[in-house]
Amino acid sequence: MLAFMRHGETDWNRAMRFQGRTDVPLNETGRQQARDAAQRMLDEGESWDAVVTSPLSRARETGQIVAETLGAEFGGTYDGLIERSFGSTEGKHNENLTPEEYAELMVPAEPEDELVARALQAVQQVASDHPGRDVLMVTHGSLIRIALNHWSGDTHPRIINTQVLQLQEEWIG
Repeated sequence: MLAFMRHGETDWNRAMRFQGRTDVPLNETGRQQARDAAQRMLDEGESWDAVVTSPLSRARETGQIVAETLGAEFGGTYDGLIERSFGSTEGKHNENLTPEEYAELMVPAEPEDELVARALQAVQQVASDHPGRDVLMVTHGSLIRIALNHWSGDTHPRIINTQVLQLQEEWIG
């Protein structure tokens, strides 16, 4: 089984700013969210063989906390799991935007079709590197939401910090 997990909170999340590939670290709330999510998994009897992450520190630290708490292998980072680039929009506030304002801010962003192709390639590589294993991929909200929208044909709302979403085999190919 493969699943996505969103990283814990950063100061930019709290301030409602686009992070993208800007390497904003977890804050203490984010570290606690990672510990709490891992404990919930333990309490619910969930287990993972390995945890892999995006190379950005907020995802990597979340993954390391979860792996350590669960006693899972930390399987390293995958460049394809990095967050969507928002270009010159990174650092700008994203609260209370109209659809038109949001669309304008997305002009310099990585195109969604490129993000989906990159995410699929990364997921396929993770599956290939960890055959038959249960792997938790700690990554970013935009990547998860856009990839799941594409693969499932449904519209996924905002992915909350440390939310875990299982992937369907047919999405991976």
